[in-house]
Amino acid sequence: MRQKFMRFMQGRYGADDFSRFLSMSVIVLWILSLVVNIFARHSFIFASISSFITIIVWACLIVMIYRMFSKNIQKRYQENQKFLLYKSRFMQRMNRAKTDKYHRIFSCPNCKQKIRVPKNKGKIAIRCPKCGVEFIKRT
Repeated sequence: MRQKFMRFMQGRYGADDFSRFLSMSVIVLWILSLVVNIFARHSFIFASISSFITIIVWACLIVMIYRMFSKNIQKRYQENQKFLLYKSRFMQRMNRAKTDKYHRIFSCPNCKQKIRVPKNKGKIAIRCPKCGVEFIKRT
């Protein structure tokens, strides 16, 4: 049976990072749907939210299965690369949010270069490393 499945999957795309993300989304949304269903007995709003989540779960499942069994490998590869680009941008923003706790980012009024300075230092003179212009800002 395993060899038959392997022969069937030959030339098909299979699983990648985007498929794993979709599968984890399906699991999380399905659990959320179950929780919302508990409250749906008492409210029409929860019932409509539950049905909306169920539609999203089914859509994610269909897309995931379609991608896994697709023979258009180049198209699926491009989709995965786009997903990885969005994921890396998201992770950079999350990491930047952590550093923003201790630093502020200012733009140079002359060349628009972004400059990171420590927070809570009062009014300081900031010198742009690119063009050398000095400006005063409150951190």
